[in-house]
Order: sequence, then structure tokens, then C-alpha cells
Amino acid sequence: MSPPLIGLVYRTYKAMEADMVRAAHRAGHPGIKRTHNAVFATLRPQGLRAVDMAAQMGITRQSLGEVVREMVDLGILEMRPDPTDRRAKLVTYSEEGLRVAGEGFAHIKDLDRRFVEEFGPEDYATARRVLERVAQMLAEDAAADPSPPPAPTGEQP
Repeated sequence: MSPPLIGLVYRTYKAMEADMVRAAHRAGHPGIKRTHNAVFATLRPQGLRAVDMAAQMGITRQSLGEVVREMVDLGILEMRPDPTDRRAKLVTYSEEGLRVAGEGFAHIKDLDRRFVEEFGPEDYATARRVLERVAQMLAEDAAADPSPPPAPTGEQP
């Protein structure tokens, strides 16, 4: 019996996450960890407030703070007061962080090209379309559900 879709998606996610870390290590960034991937996936070049990042990632501010501090220590991120709310912290990329994030994005584009070569453009487009529709269906279900959203977990990304 084949595993349910969520199992396949999770296994694929974990494999891609590990691949991103290996690529970062090969590129000369040995301090990059799996927990850093969610920050790279969430943070935009202009920066984000730490509280907003934690909410988007579905984790507590404390868990995010731990990961951000690691990445600040690696020289990838910077934290500064938010100019619109001095009580809040704005997380931004450092110059080095922008370079590392750019290398990661280039690796993702290479993976996409590799997947197209492996499966063909039609099958790859179908896989993307199906996954996008699954996400859309579940988002629609969540929007129609009157129960409160789940609280952020203490888990790191």
C-alpha cells in the first residue's frame, strides 16, 4: 500500500531541506543548518518583524529568536529596531546573508531545471499544479472553518 500524500510531501520536503543544507556546505557555508531553511524561505530582502516571521512560520517568537541568533552569529542576519515601532525588532539579511540567500535561490532554480529534465516539462507542470491546488483547497477549508487557528508550536522550523 502506498503512503498517503502527506507522507510523500513530508518525505520530499525533508529530502529537499537536507539537499539545501548540503548545497550551502559545498558553497562554503558549513554553519548552515536545517532549522535555517525556514528563515530563508520566509525572510524577504527588505526584512520582516520578528513577530511576523514567527507567525508566518507557525512557531513561537522564542523559537524563532533562537534560530535568528544563530544566524546573526554566522553573519547572515542582522537585527535592528523596527523604524515604525521601536519596541519591535526587524530581522534583515546582512550583505553576506543576501549572498548566501542568492546562492540558495540559484540552487533551487537548478533543482527545478533538474526536475524538468527528469520528468519532462508536462509532468513537472502537472505535479506543481496538483500541489498548488491541494494547498489552495486546504486554505479554502481553513478560511471556512470558524474554529481558531492552531497556536504556534514551540518547534523550530
